[in-house]
Amino acid sequence: MDPDYSAQDVSRCDLCKTAIAQIYCDFCHVNLCKPCIGEHISADDGKHLIVPFQQRKSTLIYPTCEKHQNKTCKYQCKDCDIFVCSDCTVSTQHKGHEYLRLQELFTKSKESIGKDKEELDRVSPTYEEIAIELEEQIANLDREYEKLTTEMSKQREELHREVDNAIDQMINEIGEIKVKHHSILEEHLEEVRRVQSLMQKTLVSLNEIEESNDVSPTIHYSSKVEEFRKLPPKINISMPKFIPKQVAREEFSNLIGKLIPLSTTLEERVFTAKKPNTSVRELLDEPEVLNTIKTGCQILCSLTFLNEEQIWTSGNTADIKCFDIQGVLKKTIQTKSRENPYDIAVDIDGALLYSDWKTGRVYKVTDDQTEEIIRLQGWIPGNLCVTYSGELLVTMCSKDETQAKVVRFSGSTEKQTIQFNNDQPLYSGNRNIKYITENRNLDICVADWKAGAVVVVYKVGKLRFRYTGHTSPTKNKPFKPRGITTDSQSHILTSDGYNHCIQIIDSDGLFLRYIDNCDLESPYGLSLDSNDSLFACEYSKGIVMKIKLFNKLEQCSLQSNE
Repeated sequence: MDPDYSAQDVSRCDLCKTAIAQIYCDFCHVNLCKPCIGEHISADDGKHLIVPFQQRKSTLIYPTCEKHQNKTCKYQCKDCDIFVCSDCTVSTQHKGHEYLRLQELFTKSKESIGKDKEELDRVSPTYEEIAIELEEQIANLDREYEKLTTEMSKQREELHREVDNAIDQMINEIGEIKVKHHSILEEHLEEVRRVQSLMQKTLVSLNEIEESNDVSPTIHYSSKVEEFRKLPPKINISMPKFIPKQVAREEFSNLIGKLIPLSTTLEERVFTAKKPNTSVRELLDEPEVLNTIKTGCQILCSLTFLNEEQIWTSGNTADIKCFDIQGVLKKTIQTKSRENPYDIAVDIDGALLYSDWKTGRVYKVTDDQTEEIIRLQGWIPGNLCVTYSGELLVTMCSKDETQAKVVRFSGSTEKQTIQFNNDQPLYSGNRNIKYITENRNLDICVADWKAGAVVVVYKVGKLRFRYTGHTSPTKNKPFKPRGITTDSQSHILTSDGYNHCIQIIDSDGLFLRYIDNCDLESPYGLSLDSNDSLFACEYSKGIVMKIKLFNKLEQCSLQSNE
């Protein structure tokens, strides 16, 4: 098996690659099964030291003496700083010299190496955390720069809007000036027309007097020529002008705003060894069933906590039921599609969430009002998990069931997609069970039923390990994990229905134990309350079992090594 894909693999023979190693060549450092011993020994004329596998690497391999054939060097000459054999120690070349036993030097060096290894084991997780932190920053880089460009685009729109408003105001002013200009000219034109009309009437009157022999009007005539000779004043109106303001590029940039350039500083990190978690809950030798809740559902798949006193359950009907811990039915919600929900969860505000494979949507139920929060195109939603930060993780598969992925949502906004590891699919591509949970260390854990594995990735989506089950003489059926949950110590619990048990592994994927003595027949959905009491759905019985797994919380006393 590929060690990158199994946390429970055993040592195999280095020659045939299939049989379990039973023998070890302590000289060549090779794993062997019994049938391959002869092939290994006859492969060359070198030395071999065959020991049981449990005693591997127990024999020291001393260097060969360059001066005395068939002699090994078991000493170091302090004066010459070279390895020597027993014949060398009595030779004239090393007469009077002091010697050190290589076995003692080897032991001291091994102790030093062991201490270095322990120290590096303590430091190594910090590097992984730093790497994950940087990967998160890189993953969020596009999003952060998109925010920056969005802010600038908003500023551009705002400036465009202000410029448009200012220009529109000026255009309105031009319109008003034009009306005033037109009015002034019209008034003067009207005055000129009036005087013209008066002049025409005067000419008519003069013609009549000139042709008349009537004495009176002729004598009383008064000349109006001087009045008409005085011409109306000429009106000079200057047209309004637009003088564009010349704005220097620097001034215009200041008007838009200021872009603070990228700056990089290096902050010294100081390694601090993390104190081990002293809060320890020891697993009971015999887990105890505290209560059984009968849901009335023939097939029961999922449960989730509303609070410490109430749980939601769902199965093969459209009804999602809420029970108190004593098993009293408190409320029933029916899905919009009238089909059974794929999975249920409760968000940090206490609202019920459910995924509907029929409609391809995720719904939120608040005060008996159902609203759609996620609508998928080309994908079918599966199992749900609300993270400690309040985000939603959704497993989903493509409609042709060839691909699967985990998507993180903040509200209705997609924030992260987890699908591949080094271009290889992380999850089996079908609509089978993929219950999901977030561990206390923020790892994302998926029980992939079809793949027969618990797939654990870091928060950034990088594969951490695959757990492919633990077998025993009584637990030898295929490992097909269903429900999954984690406890306060970051242990991962997954239901193993074919083997009628629940398997518990640590946060690194190492098997811890089975839970198999609580009349578990077909465990399915799992959840833990704040006291690490386990609630397990029995698939075909339609019941929820509350199981006590741990002793009371104890504080371990730690002794300093200093």
